[in-house]
Amino acid sequence: MRLLPVRSSTLRARPAVAAAVARPGSAADARLGRRWAWAGALCGALLCGLLWAPARWLAAGVDQASQGQVQLLLPRGTVWTGSAHLVLTGGRNSQDRTTLPGRVGWQLRPQWTGLSLALNLDCCADAPLQARVQPGWNRVHVQIQDHQSRWPAQLLSGLGTPWNTLQPEGRLQLQLQGLSLDWAAGRLRLAGQVQLDALDISSRLSTLHPMGSYRATLQGGDAPSLDLKTLEGSLLLSGQGQWVGARLRFQGTAEAAPEREAALANLLNLIGRRRGARSHITLG
Repeated sequence: MRLLPVRSSTLRARPAVAAAVARPGSAADARLGRRWAWAGALCGALLCGLLWAPARWLAAGVDQASQGQVQLLLPRGTVWTGSAHLVLTGGRNSQDRTTLPGRVGWQLRPQWTGLSLALNLDCCADAPLQARVQPGWNRVHVQIQDHQSRWPAQLLSGLGTPWNTLQPEGRLQLQLQGLSLDWAAGRLRLAGQVQLDALDISSRLSTLHPMGSYRATLQGGDAPSLDLKTLEGSLLLSGQGQWVGARLRFQGTAEAAPEREAALANLLNLIGRRRGARSHITLG
């Protein structure tokens, strides 16, 4: 058998061919590596943005959701941990506004099933208001822990008509029991109970100080109901209402104790349709 000589140029060509074949793969690997690096940098930037999102973003969201009636002014911190002044207004372009004393603090924490919220109300509650938010497909569930708090009645004046005319003074005691809210398919369902006691209430429309103490109870269910009654006082308020869809239909009466009709006449003329010594209140 005769062996053919191998030229040195052929041997030199083989590494060159191998390098040429290897280059496309190496370039693709480099491009892939750069893409992963950019993706990692982008994810890191997004994560940092979420972790350090400024509190003013949350303030803007609250303002938008409430149509300007609830505002968080001078926010500090982040979306997750921060504080602000709580302001109630009559809505956009309204001149009526009241500010809660002190600052309101919050803590938002992500969980496997949603978010947990702790709202610190140093002026009005001994313990934080706590809630859990669980989003789902085309629905949101909010569960609020039982809670008690105390608020100045003057805060209502910032909500505009009719509170800006009544200018109430006194104390509000709020109690929440088993409260939960479900938004599903554009409809809201409420469960549990909200009780609001308005104590030693006065108004600039009457020389009688105080006029009385009252209790409003909101009871959840398929058609949530509202009950109003007088605890004590010379201005007697009572009534019942029910939510039909998103509207409240309420029928109630207001009347003065016989010896206090003159002191309460202006108020009775304002809050309802006057018939003799009694005013009829109709909403919805």
